[in-house]
Amino acid sequence: MANPVLDALAAQVKANTDAEDSATLLINGIAARIQAAVDAAIANGATAEELVPVTDEVAALKKSADALSAAVVANTPAA
Repeated sequence: MANPVLDALAAQVKANTDAEDSATLLINGIAARIQAAVDAAIANGATAEELVPVTDEVAALKKSADALSAAVVANTPAA
């Protein structure tokens, strides 16, 4: 006999996990696009030093995505 409360909780955990996974993909995608722009700027003559503020933001985005991913893994119950 299924427990509706547990079924609802499991469904909500799955929905949250799916949303968090999507957010992680989005954050990583933004970081990758910014990094590609930095690489193109360097290829066109910008120096790495000039782009430090931008590369710092890429690092911050990656750190945020890593933290979100770690939280999802740590708080997702085993199937």
